Amino acid sequence: MSGYTAGVTDAAREHKLPRTTGVKNKQAAPTQITAEQILRESKALIDAEHKAPTVKITDPEELAEYRLSKRKEFEDNVRRVGRWNPTIWVKYATWEEQQKDFRRARSVWERALETDYRNVSLWLKYVEMEMRHRFINHARNIWDRAVSLLPRIDQLWYKYIHMEEMLGNVAGARQIFERWMQWEPDHHGWMAYVKMELRYGEVDRARQIFERYVKCLPSVKAWVRYAKFEMQSGGDVGAARACYERAIEELGEDANNEELFLRFAEFEEKVKEVERARAIYKYALDHLPKSQAGELYRRFVQFEKQQGDREGIEEVIVSERRFKYEEEVRANPLNYDGWFDYIRLEESAGDIERTREVYERAISNVPPAPEKRYWQRYVYLWIKYALFEELEAEDGERAREVYRACLKLIPHKLFTFGKIWIMAAQFEVRQLRLDAARKILGMAIGMCPKDKLFKSYTEMELQLGNIERCRTLYQKYIEWSPANAAAWGRFADLERSLGESERARAVYELAIAQPVLDMPEVLWKAYIDFEIGEGNREGARELYERLLQRTRHVKVWLSYAKFEATPLAVLATPEDEDEARTEEERAQQLAEVEEAEGGEAGTAERETRARRVYERAFRGLRDGQPDAKEEAVMLLEAWRTFEAACTSRPEEERARAVAAVEGKMPRRVKRKRPIVLDDGSQPGGMEEYYDYIFPDEAAAAPNLKLLEMAHKWKRQKMGDGSDA
Repeated sequence: MSGYTAGVTDAAREHKLPRTTGVKNKQAAPTQITAEQILRESKALIDAEHKAPTVKITDPEELAEYRLSKRKEFEDNVRRVGRWNPTIWVKYATWEEQQKDFRRARSVWERALETDYRNVSLWLKYVEMEMRHRFINHARNIWDRAVSLLPRIDQLWYKYIHMEEMLGNVAGARQIFERWMQWEPDHHGWMAYVKMELRYGEVDRARQIFERYVKCLPSVKAWVRYAKFEMQSGGDVGAARACYERAIEELGEDANNEELFLRFAEFEEKVKEVERARAIYKYALDHLPKSQAGELYRRFVQFEKQQGDREGIEEVIVSERRFKYEEEVRANPLNYDGWFDYIRLEESAGDIERTREVYERAISNVPPAPEKRYWQRYVYLWIKYALFEELEAEDGERAREVYRACLKLIPHKLFTFGKIWIMAAQFEVRQLRLDAARKILGMAIGMCPKDKLFKSYTEMELQLGNIERCRTLYQKYIEWSPANAAAWGRFADLERSLGESERARAVYELAIAQPVLDMPEVLWKAYIDFEIGEGNREGARELYERLLQRTRHVKVWLSYAKFEATPLAVLATPEDEDEARTEEERAQQLAEVEEAEGGEAGTAERETRARRVYERAFRGLRDGQPDAKEEAVMLLEAWRTFEAACTSRPEEERARAVAAVEGKMPRRVKRKRPIVLDDGSQPGGMEEYYDYIFPDEAAAAPNLKLLEMAHKWKRQKMGDGSDA
């Protein structure tokens, strides 16, 4: 081909290719052809079938000639189509049978079997021919040959035995079964033998066959059928029970089968042996793997609901839930929530040993990584275990061992859990072993000090009345964490509760002198409240002044002003007690306090001092923090409220004082500013915000008045337009 196309160029080849032509007229054709029309025309064009002419044979010579031609045709088909086509052989033999020439028919069948003796269909059709014409001995010979050559084809054995039974030859059928059993067939073959013996009332023979059956095929199915046979044949309960018991003994490991125990329990239930059935269910549930006993659990629950009492039903429900939790913890041993559910189930069941076993299995699943987030749920297993041993099992020594093992297991150099230390110490206190409790907490503070440990240790010593130990612990506490304001506050509260005011004051002084505190405002407030509680107004005032040297926060100023304006006894009243009182009780208390602190003269002095604080605060905010406008507004609003509530001045003076404060109030204006992102960039957008313009800022902003007038004119124009 390459020689012919060598001289053809690409241009010529492209030129010779057919070109696609577009359809110019895409409208529907005037004459439409339907599928029905096509089928009708096709059917009309079909030629009539050719039928061979009927041949009538009038004499033996014509018959012989016809047979000869027919046999020649069959032989040609065998040679042409193939010897391995069984259909041709079957047609050939069937035709010879129709001609009543059985010798030739047998010859054809034999030739076919020589070609493919494994074809079961050929054997069956061959035997059927002999049986149709009652050639019994020929049929027996063919069956013997068939089962000898193909002993694993059960159909041949069944057909052979069926023929002998139909002929009434039971002994012959039994001999055939014996020949078959030597080949050790499956369950169906053995059961067919048993059923034949039962049909003729040979129960003992059937029992002997079953004995051979269970030895040949030792399986649950065989033993269950044997037991059913004993019940159905003679109703012998003992023999049937013996079959199940022998099955469990002889099958060995294969006896741990759900089906066997289910059938055994059903048998005992049918014969009204409820306790035996319950024992079988429990034995099976204890020995079978949980993954293979799902149906057994379901049937046990159903059995207990029908036959059991309340306790039995509860027990089986617990068993069912136990099975569920076993599956969960086996699938994921580190699922501590699953272990908690399992433990709660066992605790509710009340079995101490089983519960202890589940606890031991649970705590054996140590988290894979030494990170606290993996250990948080795990530690609660130990805590729950220790509480169980102490409260439920009432075994203090085992509870102590649980705490000890847990503390030994936790990697304290990386992290620790204060709760387990505290609970171990509290356990020793309940056991009246105070030295052991102190040793545990002392070891905890020495190895891994924490706020919770110090707090718990001091609370324990305080409850025991060991004040010196508490002081020592607080000293170690603040040495370990000098920036902890809560520790300083608790130390001072201890001294105050003991009536040691000077010690408490010294502790507060040391605390506020620390260069770094995590919450200094809390400590300062506690110190001021302490001085107020002691009735030392001068000391509290001095503390406010010292605090203002460190911070000028508006809340400090407001608290200072409130302190100066309020009687000391009212300030010393706890907030919860003050909220519980009614308005009349508060007014009565206030009148009594004012009378005790100098009456109207004392009130005027307090209001004057508070007013000075407000004035100092406003000047300080405007001069020192000009940008803190919202804080200044907050201060002015509090100042205005104070002036309106003053009782030492006449009504006119109060009104002038309120007007003076309102004269300091700023105007609120809306402005725009560029939007600044977190990275400091300005994308170009603007945002609106509210600003405050104080009276002292008006002179510094000459254009503000002009801008305000412009806005006013614009609002008027918009109002006129809407009216029009």
